[in-house]
Amino acid sequence: MNDLVERAREIQRTAHVPYSEYRVGAALETADGTVVTGCNLENVNFSNSLHAEEVAIAEAVKNGHREFTRLAVSSDRRDGVTPCGMCRQTLAEFCEADLVVGCDEGDDESGEPIVAEYTLGELLPAAMNQEYLE
Repeated sequence: MNDLVERAREIQRTAHVPYSEYRVGAALETADGTVVTGCNLENVNFSNSLHAEEVAIAEAVKNGHREFTRLAVSSDRRDGVTPCGMCRQTLAEFCEADLVVGCDEGDDESGEPIVAEYTLGELLPAAMNQEYLE
């Protein structure tokens, strides 16, 4: 997971966050090992802002990926940020409940990332899915 955390840390540098000044990066690994990244992009009206996880999943789907294995999320504050509820639901649209989600909690004394790991199912139990529409 440390490799994905590093990619999430790298991409957060490109975030557009003039209002919150809270940079977030996400690195999503596809079933074939491709890593797709995304960062948050704020808009003055906030409701049009894009979250890092949404940007990553959109980029992956745009490029034909539909199966995912791991996701790492990192903020510039290294505060263990997890995907918000909206992002969890977006992830549930494309990912299985066993998707591993790593949340960056900073570094240990040796400089290695400390990562809290969850599954998407733990973060979003009883997720809405296509069955709700049938």
